[in-house]
Amino acid sequence: MKKLPEVNVSFEELYRMLVAPIRSKLLLTGIELGVFNQLSEPRSANAVAEAIGSHPENTRLFLDGLTASDLTVKRNGLYQNTPVTQAFLAEGSSTFLGQMFTIQAHMWDPALNDMSRLVKEGPPQHSPDADMGSEEMWAQFAAFMANYERAGVAQQAVEVVSELPEFSSFRKMLDLGGGPGVTGIAIVGAHPSMKGVIFDRPAIIKVAETFIKEYEMEDRMEVLAGDYNGDSIGAEYDLIWASNTLNFARDGMDSLMKKIYDALNPGGVFISFCEGLTHERTKTDFVVLSMMSIALMGQDMCFDQGEIADSMLRVGFKSVRSRTLDAPWGTADLDIGRKYCV
Repeated sequence: MKKLPEVNVSFEELYRMLVAPIRSKLLLTGIELGVFNQLSEPRSANAVAEAIGSHPENTRLFLDGLTASDLTVKRNGLYQNTPVTQAFLAEGSSTFLGQMFTIQAHMWDPALNDMSRLVKEGPPQHSPDADMGSEEMWAQFAAFMANYERAGVAQQAVEVVSELPEFSSFRKMLDLGGGPGVTGIAIVGAHPSMKGVIFDRPAIIKVAETFIKEYEMEDRMEVLAGDYNGDSIGAEYDLIWASNTLNFARDGMDSLMKKIYDALNPGGVFISFCEGLTHERTKTDFVVLSMMSIALMGQDMCFDQGEIADSMLRVGFKSVRSRTLDAPWGTADLDIGRKYCV
């Protein structure tokens, strides 16, 4: 009689990978249909179906799927958002991330849907700039990113900066590649007198100006538009903050880093908060996978751990201190460089 093979490992994790796209589709469909807006309080499937104009039975099945994915809870036939879902997926909140998640998924789709061809043939043969999208696309994304920054990112930045021994002496800071500017605004707002500059692309800077007005910081915040790879970023800063933005200069890192160094006052501080890949560029898994789509399209921009810190030292920073922190997008490296005092 033929014997069954001896199996000492389980395929459970592989099957979970197969199921994973269903979870993300449930999430995105819930955002699209406004389901999470209906579940701040416990509601039945029929009540949700009536509110969003959907098929009652399939709505129940869909809500069960959300609950199986830990996006909602179900008790006595009634569904309700979890605390996480309520904070980030119910519209009307300043931390609503639904639009950002939707556009992020849309940006991933072309490469994911064509992955076999990209692996076999390589990335498209056209200008790398075309892969970066239009100014209008970046402006739209920046507007959605404001809620992302308000959802814990800006608060973490304030905590990091306010712990610096130099913090009380800062007079002027730059939020480099600052996007909507919420993080820069928060850092300046945590200081009694420091003023700030938000630097980014022209279309994005227009978005930042709206948030400066929203937070009533016109007297302490200003904007500067340009491309940091080719344009001036200003001067006489005591602090320069750069979070998840230096990737666009990875091929010419030392050139930009020297520009940053020169823009600091003596004794000034530069802080980079960015991914740092380890294990031969395979970890952290969150960063590797979230950047897979853009990498397959020819934009492999992730830094290796220590790459930014090494550049700081090469251009003249007297000391660099690095540590890894937990962040909403996984773990990230915090590199703090200090310029020599004259």
